[in-house]
Formats: sequence, C-alpha cells, structure tokens
Amino acid sequence: MKILVTGCKGQLGNEMQLLEEKNPQHLYFNTDVEDLDITDEVAIERYVDEHEIDGIVNCAAYTAVDKAEENPSICRMLNATAPGFLAAAVERRGGWMIQISTDYVFDGTGHQPYVETDPTCPDSIYGTTKLEGEQTVMATCHRTMIIRTAWLYSAFGNNFVKTMIRLGKERQELGVIFDQVGTPTYARDLAVAIFAIINQGVVPGIYHFSNEGVISWYDFAKAIHRIAGITDCEVRPLHTVDYPTPARRPHYSVLDKTKIKETYGISIPYWEESLADCMKDITREL
Repeated sequence: MKILVTGCKGQLGNEMQLLEEKNPQHLYFNTDVEDLDITDEVAIERYVDEHEIDGIVNCAAYTAVDKAEENPSICRMLNATAPGFLAAAVERRGGWMIQISTDYVFDGTGHQPYVETDPTCPDSIYGTTKLEGEQTVMATCHRTMIIRTAWLYSAFGNNFVKTMIRLGKERQELGVIFDQVGTPTYARDLAVAIFAIINQGVVPGIYHFSNEGVISWYDFAKAIHRIAGITDCEVRPLHTVDYPTPARRPHYSVLDKTKIKETYGISIPYWEESLADCMKDITREL
C-alpha cells in the first residue's frame, strides 16, 4: 500500500517514521507543512491522486491547547476542516484514513474509564475542534478509524517529560497538578499499534489508546524525576485552581482500551515501563 503520513515532524509522526523500516511492505509519503499544506484542498487532491495514496494516517493537528482559546479559527481549520479535505481525497480513491484524536473530547467529570460510546462534551476550543474533526472525517470517508489518545510524549519535540527533566535540573522546588488524573501515552507505543492496525486492516470506528495504568500529573512528574535521578528538586502537589490556564483541562480522562485490544489482539505496556524506555532516548540527547 501507499500510505500518506501527515505531521511527520511531530511526536507521533517521527515515531511512525522510525517504525517504517520494520514495515517495508508499504511505501510511505511522510509530509509536514512545507511538503503538503493540509489546509489547501486542491493541493491535497493533487497529492493524493499523483501518488496514488491508499491510506492516510493524519498525525497533524493544532495542539497548543491554551493558544487555541485565542485562535479558534486557525485551530478549527487544522483540527476539523483540513482532516475533512484529507478524508475526501482518500475516499475518492476507495482508501482508508486513521485520524488521531484526544481525550479532550470529554469534559473529564466522569469517574470511570471512558469507553468509545460515552457521550462527548468538550470543554475547550481544542477539544471542540478535535471532536468536529472526528465527525467530519467519519462522515466523509467510510473507511475511517478514529484513535483517541492522551498525555502524549516521546523523545521528539516538546512535551511534559522533557519539561519536567529541564525544570527539575533548574529549580529546587516545583509545583505540579495532582487533581487531574489520566494515563500518559508513549508515542512509540501508539505508532506500534497503528502499524498493527494497518497490517491487519482498518476496522472503521472510534477507538481509545493510551498506556495502561492511572496517575496524576504530580505522580507522573515524581516518576520522571526518580527515573532521571533528579533528587535536588522538591515536587509539590498543586490544585488546578492554584494553576489557572486559558483552557480547561479534563480532571479525569482515563481511556478504556478494551475495544482496540480485543479487535487487534494487541497488548499495551504499563505507563511506567514505557516512560523508562523513552527516557533512555531522552537522556542520551541531554
């Protein structure tokens, strides 16, 4: 198959590229904005047709959650309208699309892991536009899979793990939110799951994926410092109200992964095991 991977310079896109060598049975077209502007409908149609694309993995998105509150039109274009352009182009070729979405489609007021059929209720511009993207893509391409994920990190780009390591080395004290609970996702584990899906065949629908386990951001920061050997920085728990942000975050965003595990027969690593694996790569760069 000929597969288009958008957002190839992001965390997930980079991890996808690393795994492509292990899946040489496909031909990949890795693009970022300088290669293909996904907000340009005509350019997308031309690219998909010229390269005879069979499937698209859309890793591109507007992910600056707080800035999205001030830039709703840009956020909506990248998270909702552009995915629709991609879906329309690949649908005309009878292909499939995997759209990456987020836990922010839920408002986080629940107390049990969210399943795919739970009612959505986004409480931010980012979450609202990502939900619109889900709906647009599913309505446009009938062979669409939505994968909602959460707390994504990797050795690439900027993320919570790298920030905690940097601040832990710079400061003697650090406050981190303890009343927001979820599960981190190592982008490489998500990429592995995506390749399992591609190789077994896309089964349309909505799926959830994150690593296993449940923690708060505070616990996550403590684990990062412990694995990194940072001992001179005291991490203090903060209430959400003590750290106001423009966009509201879900207080509880644990995702139930039963559907994707049973559909594709995959196992998902525990969050701390994956964190330790990722940090080996991160510390080598520091």
